[in-house]
Amino acid sequence: MRWLLPTILGMVVIVSCSGEKTRVISEESPSAGQTGSAAIEFSPPSPDTIPGSRLGEQIRLGYKIVVNTQEYARPYVGNRLNCTNCHLDGGLNPNAASFVGLASVYPEYRPRSGRVNTLADRVNECMERSLNGRAFPPDSSKLQAVVAYITWLSRGVPTGATISWRGLQRIESRRPLDPANGKQVFVNKCAFCHGFDGLGTMAAPPVWGPQSYTIGAGMARVSVAAAFIKSNMPRSWGWSLSDDDAYDVAAYINAQPRPDFPGKVNDWPKGGRPSDATY
Repeated sequence: MRWLLPTILGMVVIVSCSGEKTRVISEESPSAGQTGSAAIEFSPPSPDTIPGSRLGEQIRLGYKIVVNTQEYARPYVGNRLNCTNCHLDGGLNPNAASFVGLASVYPEYRPRSGRVNTLADRVNECMERSLNGRAFPPDSSKLQAVVAYITWLSRGVPTGATISWRGLQRIESRRPLDPANGKQVFVNKCAFCHGFDGLGTMAAPPVWGPQSYTIGAGMARVSVAAAFIKSNMPRSWGWSLSDDDAYDVAAYINAQPRPDFPGKVNDWPKGGRPSDATY
């Protein structure tokens, strides 16, 4: 699995089986102004090559937690999601907030927390916000395993490198959001897997309701959800929706009930709250 990421006029193009797609950073964009070496090749190791050593056992546990969080980290999860529902293919998919290279950019300052975060901090943010659960203790073997897995995936990505595939592709809606159209697109394109009530099926996770992500998750922002939907949904048919339809579906989904996130009162303490934050 190899994608070549040449830099052209400051934009990065992924050449893959899905065609050429322009990539830019989304969500908080902490690395949008990152300077360093030229864009590097996206070439993650296969989980099949995890070594058989003691460190390999830790890495393999991290992979299992990411792919099947419900089983391997159940006490820390508060909904029906797994990490891989957003970080597709165990964090290996370059179109879905890939884990590859992340270890080379942490610690880093994040505006949402208003402080420098470690990679372990970032993992725990996802546990609390996206999985509506609780943070792993600092000395948790499960937390150390997830960090070890992401670090292993980041081999060969030097500190300061430009990680062009990081985050999601930002897209823009050319007209006011239309949740009614989003509902129709959802019924036609998404409900077969996610359920007409959005509460999930055996085939796909819930996208709203008590078992979905909280309002404090990045995916609860319409711009982030739209970018994810555009490049990945329907599964295996990414890039098939227009930008406007992706935004409308995101607006419809994120207008539905979902768990609160009590810690939201502490977000963006130094300002910079995105315009589409829901609180």
